[in-house]
Amino acid sequence: MPDNNVLKLGLPKGSLEEATLALFAKSGWKVSKQNRNYFPSVNDDELTVSLCRSQEMASYVGDGVLDAGLTGKDWIMESGADVRVVADLVYSKNSNRPASWVLAVAGDSPYYKPEDLAGKRIATEIMGLTKKYFADRNIPVKVSYSWGATEGKVVEGLADAIVEVTETGTTIRAHGLRIIDEVLVSNTQFIANKAAWDNPWKRAKIEQITLLLQGALKAESLVGLKMNAPAANLDAILALLPSLTSPTIANLHDKNWLALEIVIGTSVVRDLIPSLVAKGAEGIIEYPLNKVI
Repeated sequence: MPDNNVLKLGLPKGSLEEATLALFAKSGWKVSKQNRNYFPSVNDDELTVSLCRSQEMASYVGDGVLDAGLTGKDWIMESGADVRVVADLVYSKNSNRPASWVLAVAGDSPYYKPEDLAGKRIATEIMGLTKKYFADRNIPVKVSYSWGATEGKVVEGLADAIVEVTETGTTIRAHGLRIIDEVLVSNTQFIANKAAWDNPWKRAKIEQITLLLQGALKAESLVGLKMNAPAANLDAILALLPSLTSPTIANLHDKNWLALEIVIGTSVVRDLIPSLVAKGAEGIIEYPLNKVI
């Protein structure tokens, strides 16, 4: 197959790796890793897949080494790579929520706002964004790169504060630290090399992948419900249903009953089903959804 009809796709290696592979599987692409191999196989002859660190992904895509890839908004900004952001994909290793880079200090420190850190040492992995954050506020600080275990830098007295990524803040607090500001909210983004985006075939392939990835993410917060409902109580039952659109209603052989099918949020099902039963609904079936487009 000509190179023009193969999309070179980068997937993040590391903390987002398993969540990304699961999302692709749900979207229809089975990516199979091999031991110590950065080039897994995929059940699509129109794709080649490379596993890359999120920190490097934007540069690979921007330079044309890869046609497209998934990485965090934070690392795109940090790299300064010239890429096209095709879609936001809000998911993470533990939950479908954006992550935040936060400014944190020791719980017993005298620092309560960013200005209190003037002249102090800040440890972080995102040096460029951290320097910009303080420069925008005219706060002189010394920013040093952290090669890992960033939360421990303050505890060990190696830094006065850190800028670190967190989803819930639990790990930050577990290390006895206190968050004093949010530096950046980040989420996963699907990015493309601009030349690849201008290629009609590659653009169509990228759009196909992003459409199904977004559909799979949307489906994670929704379920389908099927039920039989007494025709006499239809209005009362319809009043209970927070449907994605209008519910599907079909006649049954018994004219006194109707079949209903809806798509609703998972958060309302536990309260909705007892209410439906109280209005006479029977044979209620709840089923998971793979994709919602």
